[in-house]
Amino acid sequence: MLTGIKQQVIVGKQRKIEIQTSELAEGTVVEVIVLVEQDVFEEKTNPSIQQDETEYLLSTEANRYQLMTAIQNIETKTNLVSFTPEEWNKEYNICSRSV
Repeated sequence: MLTGIKQQVIVGKQRKIEIQTSELAEGTVVEVIVLVEQDVFEEKTNPSIQQDETEYLLSTEANRYQLMTAIQNIETKTNLVSFTPEEWNKEYNICSRSV
């Protein structure tokens, strides 16, 4: 099963991001996704093309239905897919596949 670690950090010198946790052993392979606060991101991009993710997900009836259904599934623990890290790596780890 996958576990998430959420931390808010500040980009440091040389634009380096550091995450400190006692939950992970040295050498553990992890995947990192960086989410940037909207106002900081807008300073560097064109604000006219920015759209809040939730606003987008609620922008159409079909999207709204999918989002609300997904939230309900999580709250009721139904229709969920679970797998171990080993199962994930076997199925989706592109780096480990032979060419």
